[in-house]
Amino acid sequence: MTATATIVTGEPRAAEPAGRRFDWGQPFVYLIALVIAAVAVGPVLYVFIGGFRTTADLNANPAGLPDPWTMQNWVAVLSAPRFWGNVFASTVLAVATTVGVVVAGIMAAFVIARYSFRGREALYTVFAAGLMFPLTVAALPLTLLLRTMGLHGTYLGVIIPGIAFALPTTIIILVPFLRAIPAELEEAAVIDGASRLGFFWRILLPLSKPALVTVGILAFVGSWNGYLLPLLVISTGTLPQELWPLPLGVTQFSSQYSQDTGAVLAYTSLAMIPALVFFLAMQKQIVGGLTGAVKG
Repeated sequence: MTATATIVTGEPRAAEPAGRRFDWGQPFVYLIALVIAAVAVGPVLYVFIGGFRTTADLNANPAGLPDPWTMQNWVAVLSAPRFWGNVFASTVLAVATTVGVVVAGIMAAFVIARYSFRGREALYTVFAAGLMFPLTVAALPLTLLLRTMGLHGTYLGVIIPGIAFALPTTIIILVPFLRAIPAELEEAAVIDGASRLGFFWRILLPLSKPALVTVGILAFVGSWNGYLLPLLVISTGTLPQELWPLPLGVTQFSSQYSQDTGAVLAYTSLAMIPALVFFLAMQKQIVGGLTGAVKG
């Protein structure tokens, strides 16, 4: 009894903060995670830090730290009109592609998820099969088609195929999410006098915000970092290099300033930063949208 009383009346042990425990029982898992993180983050850090080094310093010690640290490369890139022209082009392509993907994706997913018609599952299977259809396979027919339509060498020639190639992923995410919305909500909306379009605008769209944000972020980042499609459409057209998107601008800048390695690394870093910051800032929204899609 005494021992029991001592335990009950003694001061309670302070609870350990959640999330601070390190499970030494699985060291191999942590080792693999650290290796993967180093492989993924290492090249990005090397490029970013290399932008603060002079070309002579890079040639003397490629793996070292900046000695001295310099902002000259960054200032030179930021003061170049062609860089801001490339930023403008990438912004136009990314925003237009994102809007097109979200609008077309939510309309198609709404029909597949909430309507019953013959061939619905077959249509969904077609979109799912689109995930296995790479852009490299469609390079030649796509180029010929764009030339025939007069879209080769234009921004529309990048935006429209970009939307098409992003739709499979968008549909795969949105359809399970929309199916998970209870049918009772739609029935209640119909009883209150709302049409199906009214239910779509007033109820379904607000509830689908996490999934819409997810597909929008994925479409934006994919378009911003896209290289092959602009290479096929824009680089062989008549647009000046100042209006090429950033991935092509990085390649062209690297070719013209191959002797100035520090400036090339600074240009590459500045091209990566917007998409990287945008993705990291919205990663919680992406997880929430994908979680809802999986539950659906």
